[in-house]
Amino acid sequence: MNKVILMGRLTRDPDVRYSQGEQATAVARYTLAVDRRFKRDGDQQTADFINCVAFGRSGEFAEKYFHKGIKVAVTGRIQTGSYTNQEGQKVYTTDVVVEEQEFAESKAASEQSGGFQPMGRPEPSAAAGDGFMNIPDGIDEELPFN
Repeated sequence: MNKVILMGRLTRDPDVRYSQGEQATAVARYTLAVDRRFKRDGDQQTADFINCVAFGRSGEFAEKYFHKGIKVAVTGRIQTGSYTNQEGQKVYTTDVVVEEQEFAESKAASEQSGGFQPMGRPEPSAAAGDGFMNIPDGIDEELPFN
């Protein structure tokens, strides 16, 4: 059985390309930084960087909703391959072919962890000391309640 389950953060925005032909298929490539559970003596690396590739609707979903820093959960299978580079050397590859992918944290948690901050949203520093955001003066008529 070839089954992989990962949870980590995207190291960069997905690289999405479309296949050529009558029915173009989305191919999204991204790298997940997956934290290691245990740290070995002398090993400074605390995460593994795993290449993932999503095809079709999964690739389109990644293109639309995934971005650098977001935490996602992925299930899929490992696929190995090889090619010869321009210098004539054989290069071996290992990718996770995505079968399922989903968000692993709320949008608010993603924004707090340094992820994407949509324009027009107030910064967390705009909150009052009681944990609620201050409502600017003069917008009472825009509120759905009084």
